[in-house]
Amino acid sequence: MAVYVVAQLKFKDRPAYDRYQAAFGPVFRQYAGQVLAADEAPRVEEGSWSADKVVLLSFPDESTYRTWADSPEYQEIAKDRHAGAEGVVLLLKGFPA
Repeated sequence: MAVYVVAQLKFKDRPAYDRYQAAFGPVFRQYAGQVLAADEAPRVEEGSWSADKVVLLSFPDESTYRTWADSPEYQEIAKDRHAGAEGVVLLLKGFPA
């Protein structure tokens, strides 16, 4: 069953986050995920939003997500993400096909 990752990020060190972003693509492409959306200016339709960026990723299943998220390659670049932004990261289970 597909899973989705929603990250809402608030920048605290933009140069560190930019390093992460530059390294993200080559690492991410090694795994079976897809970037569905990444937006630094989403239109708020309801409620309030104080983050700087929202990202939506998809993976075929939770195991594939875990393989990527726990990989040494991702853990290395994630140091810059943690230094560059605070946020909430949610893992959502998709509906069965």
